[in-house]
Amino acid sequence: MKLVIELGSPVPAYRQIVDQIRGYLVTGALKPGDPLPSVRRLAIDLAIHHNTVAEAYRTLAAEGWLDVSRGKAARVMPREAEPRKRSELLKDHDGFTRRLRNLVAEMRSHGLPEDWIAKELLALSGNK
Repeated sequence: MKLVIELGSPVPAYRQIVDQIRGYLVTGALKPGDPLPSVRRLAIDLAIHHNTVAEAYRTLAAEGWLDVSRGKAARVMPREAEPRKRSELLKDHDGFTRRLRNLVAEMRSHGLPEDWIAKELLALSGNK
């Protein structure tokens, strides 16, 4: 697992850690039972304060991704994908859309061309 933190980013460092680890979890690169680096080890590796890493781990634990028992290594929790009702997904639609628009705006602000962004979104959705 390789994490990169952009200290100049408007996205807080703990959120960058959460997003990157969640990406590894969703793709299966991290599997249930896999240990994560200790808070202090990851903080040293990323040259950030250990509280930042601890906040990221707590966030992922609250989402049900990690088991973070005191004195033990953080481990990936098994998760069953719960099918959600269409009505529940539609309630979240506005939130998902808003976050996606913000992400696309951020990519464009970094100079990524629209056609590249569109191609990547299609690839992620399985519609290459």
